[in-house]
Amino acid sequence: QVQLVESGGGLVQTGGSLRLSCAASGGTFSSYAMAWFRQAPGKEREFVAVSSWSGYTYYADSVKGRCTISRDNAKTTVYLQMDSLKPEDTAVYYCAAVRKRSISSWYSANEYDYWGQGTQVTVSS
Repeated sequence: QVQLVESGGGLVQTGGSLRLSCAASGGTFSSYAMAWFRQAPGKEREFVAVSSWSGYTYYADSVKGRCTISRDNAKTTVYLQMDSLKPEDTAVYYCAAVRKRSISSWYSANEYDYWGQGTQVTVSS
């Protein structure tokens, strides 16, 4: 079983930065695509970024240019560096994983099999 634990969330001012971490255990990390999703109160869970097993990365338009996803296979950890944060970035951020297979939509939460509990990011004005 794969377990994911997010950390690094917190309160920052507009324009600030955070680096979220997701530590994975229980699987072969390098064989999993790792993604970040977020969910604000009253809204659907939305895709943020993904790092595939082949090095492919994809970002939501809302964060492109401000966020960078990276992974350290030795540490079995995936990161999300967020810069130039805006109040609309406020949400619970979730780490997700899926083992290598045919993926039709990287941005669909239904594609992912494992989820962390989330870490809160709050961006104040």
